[in-house]
Amino acid sequence: MIKQHTKQIFPWATLLINLSGAFLLGILVGLQITTYLYKILGIGLLGGFTTFSTLNVELITLRRNKQFEVIPYALATYLGGPIVLFGGLLLGYLY
Repeated sequence: MIKQHTKQIFPWATLLINLSGAFLLGILVGLQITTYLYKILGIGLLGGFTTFSTLNVELITLRRNKQFEVIPYALATYLGGPIVLFGGLLLGYLY
């Protein structure tokens, strides 16, 4: 849906999905839920929600097409992911 409304090459939709998935995973870990629930929600639901393979295909495509967006996209994903994961972790610990 995001991609339909923007004409840019930058893969905003994938970035948003992956960062929100990392944030939600941090919350689950912070809440210290049972292993059973973690497997269902963390691995099953959020594992299916996030798009690691799409991320890599988009990075390769941007690189092959010599698009400048490959660098900020990689940085936003690989640096932003741990940051939002940590934020979710803190939020989960608060509850």
